[in-house]
Parts: sequence; C-alpha cells; structure tokens
Amino acid sequence: MKPFPFIIINTALRPAIRSLARPFFFLFAAAGLSGGCHSLWTDYDEALQAEFRAQPLAPSNVLTEEDIAPLPEPVRRYVRYSGALGKPVPQNVRIVFDAQMVRKRGGEPMEAHSEQVNFFNEPVRLFTMEASQYLVPFRALHLYRAEGATFQVRVAGSFNVVDIAGDTLTAAETVTMLNDLCFFAPGRLADPRLSWREVDSSSCEATFANGKFRVRAMLHVNAAGELVNFVSDDRYALENDGTMRNVRWSTPVSDYREFDGRRIGTKGEAIYHYPDGDFTYGTFRLVSVQYDVNGGTAR
Repeated sequence: MKPFPFIIINTALRPAIRSLARPFFFLFAAAGLSGGCHSLWTDYDEALQAEFRAQPLAPSNVLTEEDIAPLPEPVRRYVRYSGALGKPVPQNVRIVFDAQMVRKRGGEPMEAHSEQVNFFNEPVRLFTMEASQYLVPFRALHLYRAEGATFQVRVAGSFNVVDIAGDTLTAAETVTMLNDLCFFAPGRLADPRLSWREVDSSSCEATFANGKFRVRAMLHVNAAGELVNFVSDDRYALENDGTMRNVRWSTPVSDYREFDGRRIGTKGEAIYHYPDGDFTYGTFRLVSVQYDVNGGTAR
C-alpha cells in the first residue's frame, strides 16, 4: 500500500481541492457518486436495499383515459404520446446517464456518469454520480427521503467537501423529484399530490406537495406531445461563497426515443437563469431506463 498520495491530498492540497470542489454542489444537486469511493457507494447501495424493502412491488393499476381526464390538455397529450396509457402505473424507475458537467461559465467540461433510483408510492430519490477533474476523482451521494434531503461530495475517497442537509436543500430537491416525475414517470401525473393549472394549449403549471414542502414548475409540451421544457423558480444553487441562492432552473429535453414501448427524452440540459445570463452547467444523455425494478444491487 502507498498512503503517501492521500497524505499529500489531506495536507498540502486540501485547501485547494476544497476551493475547487465547493462549486460542484450545483453540478451534483441532481446527483450522487459511486465507483472508487467505496464508503459512499456502500451508503448508496444500503439506502437502495432499504428502500426496496420499504417499498416492495405490489399489484398496480393500469393507467386509463379516465385516470387522466382531470389533467390539463397539454398533460393529457404528453401522457398519451409517452405510451403510459394501458401500462401499469410505475412504482419505481432506475435511470443511468452519461453527462458533461461544467464548474463555471467558460470552464472545461467534466465527464460524469450517474445512476439513480426513484420510488413513487412514497417519494424517494437516490442518486449517485462519479466524475474527475485534473486527475482528482469527485464522488457524491444524494438522498431525498421523507425525513429530508442530504448531500455529500467526497474528494479522492478521502474527505467530504460538501456535507449538507436542511429545509432549503430539501425544498430544492423536491423540485428535482417533481422534474423526475414529469420526464420519467408520466404514468404518475394523475397522482393526488400533484395539482395543475392550465395556462394555454402548450403549457401548464404543476404543484407538487410532499409533506410540508410545496413546489411549482411550468411544463411546456409541443404539438407532437413531447414534454420539451420544465421551468421552476423554487430551485436553489450553492454559490462559491457557500450560500444557497434561489435561481430559476430549467431542463430542456429533446430526442425522444422508445424504451419498451415508452417514449422518453434522451438528451437534456440543466440551466440556471441568473440575472446576468444563463449558465448551462450540465448536459445529459440517457443510457438506460428500467421500470418497476424488483430489488437488486446498484449496477
């Protein structure tokens, strides 16, 4: 064993790495990490197994036209296009992405890989991501559960540079949970925790209530029935100075493709809309999606 690289990281380079990694909250606010950081990956897998036990698959109703009749017309059009009608209402989904993340405007993109599992009967989101920059691996773990959200980012498998929780984070990640519901579980959009306000023939406002948290987003659906954008003013970004700032957030999605009879957008962006200009901090490509996963370990 050669511990010396870790000694160097923990002493001489630790302040520099902290400075480099702090802005990565907004990169990983939709994420968490795996791979070489065994402890964070183990935490993710343990949380996943616990949730499979807490929310086992059960017989599920098939989604019908009657179920979606109360929804705004743009949402009905999207649900029909998605292929969700006639299929069981999903209870969970596993999603794998490849991504390019950017730490700051004009910065070099960083290759990343993520896996997440969302549970819907009781809203839970477990997200893990791995990436590296300047040969330094970043690993993160993000958990969103009934008791709130937590978020960690670890550098070089050695120490945390982000380790946060609290109501502001949970509110922000309630928006992320709503985003996942809309793009990856259109069969759940008749859920009673969602309420709707139709704006016009191509847009409507969704309100998602989970416990004490209520968040809103505007959904934009094109004439073909594709959900092409999601915009929320209830999201937060972690700034370089460590504060969390309320910033408009959008996730335009394109290139819909079919997965086992379901049409899903496979290319997306994550954008913060600051007063001085937009910042696209991530681009994503869907690698795989599986519905109603019946247990199993991560990856």
